[in-house]
Amino acid sequence: MATLGSFINRRLVIVIPYLWLLIFFLAPFFIVFRMSLSTSETAMPPYTPVFAISDGWAGFWSKVSELSFDNYVWLTGDPLYFKAYISSVVIAAVSTLLTLLIAYPIAYGMAQAPRTIRPTLLMLVILPFWTSFLIRVYAWIAILKPEGLLNQVLLYFGIIHEPLIILNTDTAVYIGIVYSYLPFMVLPLYSALEKMDGTLIEAAEDLGCPPITAFWRVTFPLSLPGVIAGCMLVFIPVVGEFVIPDLLGGSQTLMIGKTLWNEFNANRDWPVSSAVATILLLILVIPIVFFQNVQAKADEQGS
Repeated sequence: MATLGSFINRRLVIVIPYLWLLIFFLAPFFIVFRMSLSTSETAMPPYTPVFAISDGWAGFWSKVSELSFDNYVWLTGDPLYFKAYISSVVIAAVSTLLTLLIAYPIAYGMAQAPRTIRPTLLMLVILPFWTSFLIRVYAWIAILKPEGLLNQVLLYFGIIHEPLIILNTDTAVYIGIVYSYLPFMVLPLYSALEKMDGTLIEAAEDLGCPPITAFWRVTFPLSLPGVIAGCMLVFIPVVGEFVIPDLLGGSQTLMIGKTLWNEFNANRDWPVSSAVATILLLILVIPIVFFQNVQAKADEQGS
C-alpha cells in the first residue's frame, strides 16, 4: 500500500505541472490560434470561427483544408507590425541591458553585505511589489512631467534653466521599465552571487590577480546563470509590455503590446490581433528555448 501511495505521489508531481500548462497555456493558445484563422465580422464576437470546438477532432480534421492563413499574410504586407516587432525587441534588449548594469552592483553589494542585514536588503528590493504596478507607473508620471518633482529639484539647484521634456518619450519608457523590472534582475543575480564560494576570490588574489581581473575571471563567470535568468525574466515580459509604453511613452513609441491592444479594442479586428499575438508568442519562444538549453548545459556541467 505504501509503495502504491508513493507511486501515485510521484506521478502526481509530474502530472500536475503538465495539467497546469494544458489548462492555462495550451488551451488559451489554441483558442487564440483558432481565432487567428477566422475572418472578421461585424458581430459579437467580431469574427466567424473557421471551425467550432464543439465539433471535436473529427470536425477539425474535416476542415483542415479550409484553414486560411490570410491574416498572417496580411501582416507581412503592413510595415506597421514589422516595425512594432522590431521596436519592441530593441526596447526590450536595451532595457534589459540597462537593468543588468544597475542590478548587478546592487546584487553584488547585497551578497557582500554582512549576513545579518541581507534579509533587510532583500526586503527592500521586494518592497515595490507591495504597491500596485499601475500606481507605481502613475507615480512616474508625476515625477517626469514638466512641472513634476524631477524638474522642480533640478530647477531649484540651478542644474537646468528650463524644464526637461522626458514624459511621452522613449526615455520615460526606459526609466519606467528599468524601475519596474529591476527586482526581477536583482533577485536571480543575488541568488547566484550569494552562493558563490568567497575562497575562490581569495585564491585568485593570492596568485597575484588584481581585484578587477579576479571579478571578470571568477565572479562574473560564476554568476552567469543568474545573469541569464535575470535577463530572461526582464526581456520576455518587456517585449509584450503595454502599460508602461501607453502611460509614459508618446504617440511615437511603437511597441507590439500597444499595437495589439489597439487592434483588439479600437479596430476590433480580433483575427488579426490573434495573429499578432501568435507571432509574438513564437518570437518569445526563442529566448525561452535558449534559456532552457543554457540551464541544461549548466546542470550537466554541475553533475
